[in-house]
Amino acid sequence: MSSGNRIVLIDDDRVVGEIVSALASAMGLQCDITRTPEDFFDRIGPDTDLILLDLVMPEMDGIEILRLLGERQCKARIVLMSGINIRVIETAKKLAQSLGLVVVGHLQKPFPIGQLQDLMGENIAAEKPIDHQHEPQIAIPDEDLIRAFDRDEFVVYYQPQINIATGVVTGVEALSRWEHPELGLIFPDNFISRIETLGLMDRFCWITAERALNEVKQFSAANGYLPRLAINVSVSSLRDLKFPDIFMNLARKYDFPAERIVLEITESGLMEFSLALDVLTRLRMRNFQLSIDDFGTGYSMMKQLQNVPAIELKIDRTFVQHMDANHADLVMVEKIIEMGHELDMEVIAEGVETQEQFNILREKGCDGVQGFLFSRALAPAELTRWLETYRAHQVQ
Repeated sequence: MSSGNRIVLIDDDRVVGEIVSALASAMGLQCDITRTPEDFFDRIGPDTDLILLDLVMPEMDGIEILRLLGERQCKARIVLMSGINIRVIETAKKLAQSLGLVVVGHLQKPFPIGQLQDLMGENIAAEKPIDHQHEPQIAIPDEDLIRAFDRDEFVVYYQPQINIATGVVTGVEALSRWEHPELGLIFPDNFISRIETLGLMDRFCWITAERALNEVKQFSAANGYLPRLAINVSVSSLRDLKFPDIFMNLARKYDFPAERIVLEITESGLMEFSLALDVLTRLRMRNFQLSIDDFGTGYSMMKQLQNVPAIELKIDRTFVQHMDANHADLVMVEKIIEMGHELDMEVIAEGVETQEQFNILREKGCDGVQGFLFSRALAPAELTRWLETYRAHQVQ
């Protein structure tokens, strides 16, 4: 494979093009986005490493394109994409192989962006590494994890959310941590997947939610101010028809108004869409607020967004981190803000670390931010001190 790390996409769907462009940029890859066969074949060359091919195109279908690639003896690896029946995609794959082409995978639309990222990562060597700062670094025995539940070792930290226009602290997001007796404070990326594997995710989420409701209510009593509390909801919770009533009872236990609670959901929670929509609708009927977390990382979410009764979109940090230097990321941020506002949703950007990023988001009309520019996630006592300092600074 050449060292150019070049990807060429042909797809008439503008959203897919923007997603692929942003993802390729984040992975350090060169990417040409094309929508017509003429443009596509102009971009294909000996330095092309990976082709992303939509099988259903208005001017020339993917089968014709595969035949022409075969005639050119194209050596690039190919990923087939389509929303048509999987058996048709498999047939197209066999045809491509009979033409001497190398098909390394397929994506059935709507597809998870993580699946696309995996295919790109497996079939092309990136010039710069993907950001691994949130990947697991610590191998922890399952026995320690199971004991953590019995020993009440899971704690909650809170990251402030700021209104861009006013500078007011509008809410906090509850983020779980593990206070390991020997290893100290452990971040969730080091243990969440194991909790899921062990079948303990529901128990973990209820522990986090109850602790957060209790601590933020205590914070409110001490400070005379009740911020909106954002809590992440597990995938399994959105499949549980009893979840709205159970959570309502938990909120009542701590006298916490439902309208001050924001339940954050991810795309994976909407895979069984009709069941999830049932749960989400009843949560909204009980005045809970709903937020779409990590928005922009899931293509299928974009297709379903208008049907979800959410009041908020959160731009994933992967787009925010490099938008000041990368045009594709900036375009994604602009489109997400535009889409959110068209659907009467507030838009919050995660992972804001620099003043330049904040300035861009303000210019583009983003509603809120959270990130290290203002504060890392804080323990309850730290949150009180931080708020006092922040308010004093605002007065000045």
